[in-house]
This record gives sequence, C-alpha cells and structure tokens, in this order.
Amino acid sequence: MGATFPTDLLAGRHYAVLGLGRNGAAVVTALLQMGASVQAWDDRHAELPAHPRLTVAPFNDLVTADALILSPGIPHQRPRPHPVADMARAAGIPIFSDAELLFQAVRASGSAARFVSITGTNGKSTTTALLAHILSDAGIPNAAGGNLGTASLALPRLPDNGVYVIEMSSYMLERLGSYHASAACLLNLSPDHLDRHGDMAGYIAAKEHVFDHMSSGDLAVIGVDDPDSAALATRTARRGIPVARVSATGQGAEFSSIDGSLIHRGQTIFDMRAVPSLPGSHNAQNALAVWAMAAHLGLDDATISRGLRTYPGLAHRLERVGVLDGITFVNDSKATNAEAAEKALRCYDRVIWIAGGTAKAGGIEMLAPFFDRIAQAFLIGQDATLLGETLARHDIPFENVGTLARAVPAAFQAAKASGVRTVLLSPACASFDQFSSFEARGSQFIHLFGNLIKSDSSPETLT
Repeated sequence: MGATFPTDLLAGRHYAVLGLGRNGAAVVTALLQMGASVQAWDDRHAELPAHPRLTVAPFNDLVTADALILSPGIPHQRPRPHPVADMARAAGIPIFSDAELLFQAVRASGSAARFVSITGTNGKSTTTALLAHILSDAGIPNAAGGNLGTASLALPRLPDNGVYVIEMSSYMLERLGSYHASAACLLNLSPDHLDRHGDMAGYIAAKEHVFDHMSSGDLAVIGVDDPDSAALATRTARRGIPVARVSATGQGAEFSSIDGSLIHRGQTIFDMRAVPSLPGSHNAQNALAVWAMAAHLGLDDATISRGLRTYPGLAHRLERVGVLDGITFVNDSKATNAEAAEKALRCYDRVIWIAGGTAKAGGIEMLAPFFDRIAQAFLIGQDATLLGETLARHDIPFENVGTLARAVPAAFQAAKASGVRTVLLSPACASFDQFSSFEARGSQFIHLFGNLIKSDSSPETLT
C-alpha cells in the first residue's frame, strides 16, 4: 500500500548517523535512497555496503551535518551523553530519532498522511499492531513500525489517506523536532529506564513528548489507571488538546472495561471474549485505546469490531504456543519487567511460572499479591537468586535451574505432577544476560516446547 520516496528528496543534505544496529543501518539505507549523503559510524564498526555518498568513519566534527541521528540505545543526555552528542550540541546540530526524519520526509514529499504515536511502559507493541490490523482490515493504507518491527525511516511513503502507526519508546520521544501526531496514546506509566532518564520525573517528561505539537483537532488517548498517567491526562487537557481517558477498572473514564466488556460513555460496545488472542484486563485497556484512536481516524463501530475479532495476536505477548498432555504453554517473553508479568499472572488462576534474567529496579516484590497463583517457579538467568529470595519470603516453591533449556522440561514435569494446566514464561526481567533479545528468548521457549512434543509418547499437535 506504500510507495518509495523520491530519490532526490534529500539531495544536497548531509546526515550523521551514530549506531549501526537494526535501526541505524535502516536509517543509512533510507537516507541514501532519498538522495542524502551520510557519514556513519558505530563503536563496534558494523559493516555497510559501499556507496558513493556514504562515508564510514569516526566523527571529528559535525560542521556540515544537517542533523545527527542516534540509535535509540545511545544516550544524548543521561546518564552521560555520548561524545558525539556533545559534539552535535556544540555545533548547534539537532539530534533526531528516525521517526522525526520520517515525518519530515513524508511532508517534504507532499503526502498528507496522518501519524499516530503509541507509547507507555507496557502494551505499546500490542496496541500498535492491533490498530494497524484494524486499519488494514478497513482497507486504509497504513504502515506500522518504530520501536516495533520496521525502523520508522524504512517505512514506505503513504498517500494522503494513509496512516503511520509508530510505536514510540521514551528514547525516541526525546529526539523529536516538528513531528506531529493526529492521534497519540500513552497507555500507562511505571518505573522503567530510570538509569537513562535519571528519575521517574525524567521518564515521565520523556513520555509526555508524545503529545508535542498537538492541538484541538487532534486526540490524546491516555490510560488513567495509574496516578502519573491520570495527572498527565489533566495536564494535557489543560493545553487544549482533546483527551480520551481509558480505564481497565471502569472508573472515571470515557472508555472503560468491566468484566471483559468494552464500554463507551456507559454503553457496551464490544465483548473481549470474542478475541482470545487478547486475554486479560490490560488487553481490554489496549483495545479501548485502539478503539478511541480508530474512531478519531474515521472508522465506525462495526468496522472496528470486525477488525478486533480477526486480530491474530503478537508473538511473545501471551502467545499460546501449544498444548501437551492437557497443559498449555504460554510464551510471554515480552514481559521484561514486573508490571508486564503482573498482567500475565492476572490472566491465569494457577501456573507453573518460568521467570528470571536481568531484573529491573524493585525486582518482583510488586508481584506478591499474585504469588498465590504460582504453584511452583523455575528461575533462570543472572538474577535468579534475587527472585528466589523474594519468593522464599512468601513461601512460594521455586527452583533455580539456571537456563531456559532446563526450565521448560522441569516445568512440564511439575505441571503434570501437580495438575496445573498452564506453563507460563513471563520472565519479569530483561533477556540480555542470556539472549540477544526477548524475541530470541521466546523463540527458544517455542523450540523447547517442540522438543517436548517430539519426545512425548502421545503428543498433541501444536495449536
């Protein structure tokens, strides 16, 4: 549904790109395709194909650069600015994320395509994918990416009636210039990336950039089930931006959820039991946010309902991998903090839990109200001992097995012995101590389940 950008769109412009991972390499490719010249570098010196307008070399100065694009993981402020970021400031060169460059390119190419931004501590990817699915089902040209999947600047040029759905991390939001969203969503706020933002106030300030440049013709969709987000909704409304408040608790919001029913201004509009790929109250809130944004974009209730019913779900987010001997295996590897794991535990009455990795600040203590749902835990990774100490204080049986390869068969045996019908991988920890990403962790979980299927005498088919 998209087209390429003109090959001379950025002719005569020069960009500096630091960091050549998935995001940075895609930025370089896109800039070159649009006619710009690029100097790129990575401290680990990733390889790039040769190009006459590309220089791969360390930065001595940025005098000729129109902008510096930093990969999201490279700090430009806290905890310590990268030296190249300091160099850009000294030269008066703007520091952008590639989402900003996409917005500039779309407008420079003459397209009036609208932008939707989605952020929050948890739920961003599901909400982004769900909105894109509903737009596609409705026949509206769209492209989704950013923090999820395709890098922003690698997305195609959309026509005037197209919609970009951009998942925004706090890192990306700090590096916007003229970017303007027709609809922007903040799902929730809880402590995350505090080493990067200094404290919770710094983290909230970064997230609040999602509403930059918005006005009375736009829509801010804000989850109000945590106090920080509720306060931000009040501040946003005072700026004259229309606000749609969403709540999974049914309290004081235009869009709310009660027992799986989606409610808009007191009227039931949808039953989430029709969407098995979106279990739990947190997904009801995600669906409410999507509903509000889709309606703002012009879709009617029947069209939104149809799209919701056909949503297949996202990999590694409460993904039902399969059933073996009556035991369901659920891959929620995307749960990289305790808040995300809480949402998973809410969905099941009793589980064998696989958790661990690199713990975030606070560990898993906040999950204590849900520990009675854990029949037994199998802990992996760097901070397994820390998690085990918390479980021990609450008398929850656990075993430190070290690796996922040991945890999956052990969890299966424990489930069979105890009569528990769900094995849940919801690590509550980052993956980088043992895996390259949460996707790699989830993929290994699926592979290990496949091994169980092969070794079982009477396997059921993957479902």
